Amino acid sequence: MPVNHDTTFVDNLPQNVAVQFLDRVAASPGSEAFRYPRGEDWESVTWEQAGVLVRRLAAGLLSLGIEPEQRIGIVSGTRYEWILADLAVMCAAGATTTVYPTTNAEDTAYILGDSESRVVFAEDDEQLAKLREHKSELPHLTKIVTFDGAADGAGPGDWVITMDTLAELGDAYLAEHPDVIETTAKSIAPTQLATLIYTSGTTGRPKGVRLKHESWVYEGSAIKVQHILDESDLQFLWLPMSHSFGKVLLSAQLACGFASAIDGRVEKIVENCGIVKPTFMGAAPRIFEKAYGRIQTMQAAEGGAKEKIFHKAFEVGLKADRLKREGKSVPLPLKLQHGLFDKLVFSKVRERFGGRVRFFISGSAALNQEIAEWFNAAGIVILEGYGMTENSAGATVNHPEENRIGTVGRALPGSEVKIGEGDEVLLRGPHVMDGYHNLPEETAKTLTDDGWLRTGDKGSLDADGFLTITGRIKDLFKTSGGKYIAPSAIESKFKAICPYVSQFMVFGNDRNYVVALVTLDPDAMEGWAAENGMAGKSYSEIVTSDKAHEMVAGYVEELNGRLNRWETIKKWEILDHDLTIESGELTPSMKVKRNVVEDNNKERIASFYS
Repeated sequence: MPVNHDTTFVDNLPQNVAVQFLDRVAASPGSEAFRYPRGEDWESVTWEQAGVLVRRLAAGLLSLGIEPEQRIGIVSGTRYEWILADLAVMCAAGATTTVYPTTNAEDTAYILGDSESRVVFAEDDEQLAKLREHKSELPHLTKIVTFDGAADGAGPGDWVITMDTLAELGDAYLAEHPDVIETTAKSIAPTQLATLIYTSGTTGRPKGVRLKHESWVYEGSAIKVQHILDESDLQFLWLPMSHSFGKVLLSAQLACGFASAIDGRVEKIVENCGIVKPTFMGAAPRIFEKAYGRIQTMQAAEGGAKEKIFHKAFEVGLKADRLKREGKSVPLPLKLQHGLFDKLVFSKVRERFGGRVRFFISGSAALNQEIAEWFNAAGIVILEGYGMTENSAGATVNHPEENRIGTVGRALPGSEVKIGEGDEVLLRGPHVMDGYHNLPEETAKTLTDDGWLRTGDKGSLDADGFLTITGRIKDLFKTSGGKYIAPSAIESKFKAICPYVSQFMVFGNDRNYVVALVTLDPDAMEGWAAENGMAGKSYSEIVTSDKAHEMVAGYVEELNGRLNRWETIKKWEILDHDLTIESGELTPSMKVKRNVVEDNNKERIASFYS
């Protein structure tokens, strides 16, 4: 089986995340480290300023008696304080337990209980209420530190204290132990537990993935040695920090020294890009799908000459881009046309994202190739990567100078990828987890005796080591006629065709034909409704209207023309609501929980076959 590996630099990794952070502070004290919104403005923080606050918070944790590898939870959305708390945990030799803020109270208590978290950082009163509700089930939890929530009182001895109070405890501890942070950092072994990230789990209880300090410093260093990013870059960071994709970008920041503008509000991503003007951003494919759909529908609303110019521009752009990617020269007439359309159309598309983006990084799910090519034609490069929580998020990624659209790139330097039995993708390297917390049998199923991680994904490697993911082994289903169906491939094709779609979910296991459930994007449908005489109507009324059904029917017909006969969608229905994280139908990284959606709609799906 083909193998791609490079182990040239692994011996030179920083000892741990704490040392990596302190070294970064020492190397770039006056440079900007973080930027975050405060009201209508953005406040900037240097590495030195961040270092002072992290030291105070870490010392505060040590004053509470935190010992090496003891777990400290963070129950919060993505914000500057999340980063501070995580770095403080690293510098105190603890281990961060991440909890999504949308996690319900019962599962929050399970995660914090299973991890035996001793201290928890809670974002606000909403998160605090979850902990109070299950206090009796959390005997190990001795202290809660709030970012915005109300504390019990003014004293450091209270069960709930503010972040400021924790910093004040740290000041007192540092006065007595001035070198404690440096000493503690140097004592942390590379193999020491750094993070427990609980997989979102579509069935049963979530599993805690045990990731080492070595895993995170490896990830950042592997990005640095590829010269993808440097100190001159500015990241816009909105990804959930409770997810490994967000964490790996923090590791890259510590290794490379660039600044990050942080705001976890998903609805403000495009607006913030226009304000912050980042040079790169990581995102899930759903963000690119929404942006693609929004731009398409806005142009359709313009109509007339503007819409014709827009479509002609992308016809020319795609043609020129494909020639370049094939290593062929672009004929002069096409080159001149492309230059004109770049000024008229593509520059305006780039300006929506601030005008300075060198590339986006896409991960956590498969990116539709047609959408990637569309952005590429506009001069917006999307580098698709691949990984999972069990390998610290990053296993492979494309490079700006060698971006093969349709693949997820080569293995990170210092790690290995190979194709195993049944075309399963296997990974090995410093980024791979120790195992699942308190679940030795699950660990044994996932890790081989010689250190390979079974991913559960099907894939292939080309002669140059570029990995292509062809599907999820468990997601494949077989019709009653014996034909195998890869639902994600069909779903991805529909999203490239229909600019109004939010989710397209294909079903048909052991059935004689394939069916689908459709949800439509609320933002895109608002403009569509205004153009179709339904302005002011509710989302439910709009998407269940005959006109919406007729519109979607046209796109389903177009999709079926691109599919094998046995893959075609015979019946489908538009749901009267979009899927959300809060409903439990999406993971926080915006993946569809297929089995939850199927269970919630089992009668509707059954009716397709009645």
